[in-house]
Amino acid sequence: MLIGRRTELALLHTVIAAPPSLTLIEGEAGIGKSRLVEELLSGLEGKRRLVGQCEQLQEPLPLSPLLDSFRLAGDELAGSGPLNPVTGALAPLLPELAEHLPPPLPALPDQRAERHRVFRAAVALLEHLSPLVLVLEDVHWADGGTHDFLAFLASHQPRDLSVILTARTDHGRLPLRGALARATSRFVSLSPLGPPEVEELAATILQAELPRTFAASLYEKTGGIPFVVEEVLRTLLERLPAGEIPGRPDMLADLAVPTVLRDVVLQRLSTLDDAAQEILGAAAVLGTTPDERILADVTGRDAARIARALAAAQAVGLLHEEDGQCRFRHALARQIVYENVPVSTRRWLHLKTARALESGPGPRPVARLAHHFRQAGHTAEFVDNAEAAAGTALSHGDDATAARFLLQALEVGELSREVRVRLAVKLGRAAVDGLAHAEAVPILERLLTTEPLPASLRGELRFALGRLLRQQGEARAGYLRIEEAVRDLGDRPRLLSRALAVLAAPETVVDRHVTEHAARCDQAEEAARRSGDPDAAIAVRIARASLLLEQGDPASWRLIDDLLHDERLRAAPREHARACINWAQAALHIGRLQRAEDLLAEGRHVADQAGYLRVAEVVELVTAAVDRAAGRWDGLADRLRRFGGATATFAAASLDSRLLQGVLLAATGPAEEAVSCLGQVIAIAERVGAVWPLIPARTALSRLLLTLNDAAGAAGQASAALVQVRAKGAWVWGAETTLCLVDALEAWGGLGGATEVVGELAAGIAGADAPSAQAALMTAQAVLARSRGAADEADRLLDAARTTLEDAGLRYEEALAAERLGRWRCERGASAGGHLLEDALRSYGSMRADRDIARVTRIMRQNGVSIPYPWRGGRPSHGRTLSSREREVALLAAGGKTNQEIATELFLSRRTVESHISSALRKLGYLSRKELAALQLTADD
Repeated sequence: MLIGRRTELALLHTVIAAPPSLTLIEGEAGIGKSRLVEELLSGLEGKRRLVGQCEQLQEPLPLSPLLDSFRLAGDELAGSGPLNPVTGALAPLLPELAEHLPPPLPALPDQRAERHRVFRAAVALLEHLSPLVLVLEDVHWADGGTHDFLAFLASHQPRDLSVILTARTDHGRLPLRGALARATSRFVSLSPLGPPEVEELAATILQAELPRTFAASLYEKTGGIPFVVEEVLRTLLERLPAGEIPGRPDMLADLAVPTVLRDVVLQRLSTLDDAAQEILGAAAVLGTTPDERILADVTGRDAARIARALAAAQAVGLLHEEDGQCRFRHALARQIVYENVPVSTRRWLHLKTARALESGPGPRPVARLAHHFRQAGHTAEFVDNAEAAAGTALSHGDDATAARFLLQALEVGELSREVRVRLAVKLGRAAVDGLAHAEAVPILERLLTTEPLPASLRGELRFALGRLLRQQGEARAGYLRIEEAVRDLGDRPRLLSRALAVLAAPETVVDRHVTEHAARCDQAEEAARRSGDPDAAIAVRIARASLLLEQGDPASWRLIDDLLHDERLRAAPREHARACINWAQAALHIGRLQRAEDLLAEGRHVADQAGYLRVAEVVELVTAAVDRAAGRWDGLADRLRRFGGATATFAAASLDSRLLQGVLLAATGPAEEAVSCLGQVIAIAERVGAVWPLIPARTALSRLLLTLNDAAGAAGQASAALVQVRAKGAWVWGAETTLCLVDALEAWGGLGGATEVVGELAAGIAGADAPSAQAALMTAQAVLARSRGAADEADRLLDAARTTLEDAGLRYEEALAAERLGRWRCERGASAGGHLLEDALRSYGSMRADRDIARVTRIMRQNGVSIPYPWRGGRPSHGRTLSSREREVALLAAGGKTNQEIATELFLSRRTVESHISSALRKLGYLSRKELAALQLTADD
């Protein structure tokens, strides 16, 4: 009987009844994940299911648990129709089923392409077996290939397939959880049972009524973990009849928490004879599922004695049978038995196990050998096998697993210089895509500092270190390391061309002019030509396209379109995905929104098809940036808050996400948070030397300060940003900055020097295909024309800017231009001004841009333009009339109280206070709470 999981079980039945579905069941060890799945499967009469189990120690081979589950499907395949020919890719991996599968396919030269084909084959086989429920247990132990496949499956799931995964939460964040979150997945988190459920479970086991004192004590001792409850009661049943246990709560006092489970398992272990205990200890060294042949080799016992020992352990509940194999009943049970073996004996058993594995049939299980040699203290053999395991993982495209083995090997202190350098070079290659940045950086730095290295190796390590530093957000440090690498890579033109291609990216670092980036690109092209490597040539062409695109050069689109149709790029899915995502970002920088969306869609599709998890976070970030530019702001703030923090993959991406948050807050409020957020971005970007997002962050802060009537501060930020623009020579990036400076100078009381700056901008973007920059230039020129009394020219220029933004689909910027044009026309009594202000109001309303709404409604009132209510759906506005709660909050804010102080005084949440203040500011036409300080609210307000 399943206790305390009725809601979760009902949810799982509902999900499985409506495929396709993918559900992850999470919880700590012993919480009941497998029991819940067992109950679920028992209720699926007539429904085909496959079950795979991930092992803690398994080889870095692709799809190990999935392939194990496929091996159970021989009967179904024997009686089924013809299969998709692509499933022949599985024949070499499933020799047991080869007779039921199409012929094996010719091997592909690219291991990543081969892996992708295997993924497609696995999905095709699952589709063939559908309707189907696929269960993979303990995916926290899954190999990297299985993680990548599950991410791939989440995007390509057959319509009649339901997938159930289980994972322990005490192993940290699951690597593929982000991919599952982006798919249509369900997450079921199991918590410990509460006191009533523990009481019910105990009563069911004991078949007796429980006094409240006994149930409360049992809950306190077990923490509500079902497995521990069952084990404690099983132990008590060996000491007392079931009917007597409820009356003896004192029996629980002998079982101390948190060692209660250890006491239970060790007590059960003590009931076995010495030989059985020795065999079970060796079994714990082997793993969760002990191999009887290896047990015999390790212990020197015959097969009959091994069988009797395992049977005795099963009889006392330490082991159980699953899928015809004898397994430890629980991972915790195995761990406790393992730790009970003396350390010296454990080391000996690990060595014996390694020797037995070495002499076994089939390929060398290098991952398991590495583990056992490491625990045995045989470091040389551990390093050899760890390096081999990393090589196996890399051959399957599993960079993360490779990086993990190499990091472990490099922890060994007595490595020779030659071995340490060789491992470090491999780590540098694996860590970039393997996401082991933080761990790899100090190793490479230390090696470069302490070891005299040949120039070519030193250059490769510096290049790897530079890339890792850049991914950690250290833009300047990474760039400098790659510059150093270039000096060492003259004899390795293929690697040199790639290093130079990275240096050609203009958005990476401050203090490097675009002409220098162009020169680096030329050098990269020459190095690629010397190397004769077509892949290197593709990488350089990608870099050149990015460089041209960031400058708004129309030639960039021809180059990009040629590359997108180049079969060599299409055959390299990771390069293809990265290129599309980088180009999408650059297209956003210049205001080509539709091209950005198209490139992003292609990049996402290629990354999903290839199971390329490394770029998943960047894809989501660029998606958020596209949605902001397109005015799709619903839920955007919540999405941005999920970026960054402890789970962030790339610090640089986290900085970009903070920029987006600040820009969004500048429009939606509160203004104080926006100022703080943008200030943090500027401080970090200056520290690490990242020109992007330094320039846009200063520009956004300048615009925000201007709305807060701080013209001097706005001019200061814009001027500082223009220093970086000039140093970089990237005037396409500096167009909005220039407009901010012109606006700030006008608000400050004069436009001295503005004409020269606008002239610089016009020369800098002449002929550029950059709608956002061209619109900013026309707007700045319109401000200058208006200042000298050329109203008609100003109107024409600004209307042209608005139309440009409208055509580009940049909704927020279009609304700003419409607001400005509407205000100018109203102020000079021209027609259509009111309609433009209303259009801007409706656009702001659809985006929930409360601060802009407050400003434009104030402009409308000042110019006698009626405000249509409701103007953005929902309930009608009260106009200028504050609700009683808004008035109360506004009065306290006017008195100088902070949001938190108001929340405490009125028993509200801080978020609710922020909402009331935002609403009051909008209704009153104020831009910031500072204006509330002078507000004299009357009883009629």
